[in-house]
Amino acid sequence: MPSFGDPGARLLVVGLAPGRRGANRTGRVFTGDGSGVLLFAALARHGLSTGRYGGDADDGLRLCGCMITNAVRCLPPGNRPAAAEIAACRGHLAARIRALPELAAILTLGRVAHDSTLRALGAAPAALPFAHGAEGRLGTVTVFASYHCSRYNVNTRRLTPEMFDALFLRIRDALAG
Repeated sequence: MPSFGDPGARLLVVGLAPGRRGANRTGRVFTGDGSGVLLFAALARHGLSTGRYGGDADDGLRLCGCMITNAVRCLPPGNRPAAAEIAACRGHLAARIRALPELAAILTLGRVAHDSTLRALGAAPAALPFAHGAEGRLGTVTVFASYHCSRYNVNTRRLTPEMFDALFLRIRDALAG
């Protein structure tokens, strides 16, 4: 699954893997399933997209200063990646990070994306333990952690739009500074 967004991105959002009913079906990360609803709405509210999210890859949505990718590039068996698959895809994530010369911040969605991103940056997960709202600087990049914006996390209110917006405000401040 290719990344989606602005090649001059200052913010990279890292998810887990393509969803079976979402990105694997539509061809665009976080598109076509419940995970994209909260994410794309937040990106719009914070000026990181233009157009309107319509749930398919042809909806005209564009990201501005932002790119979205996944820690795992292919649909995992049982919709849950194994450790070996996560490790095998880490080189792709590291390459994506290196290919963004203006990158200043990374938002990781969920523990797997968070830990894989830290490893792709050459750090151990203990350097910035996962917790919603965790923030830390690794080299020239500030990493922000969030619960994944899955329908389950949203429906159970583990992650609310208000929690997500509060994190995006901190990201916006980091990008401005």
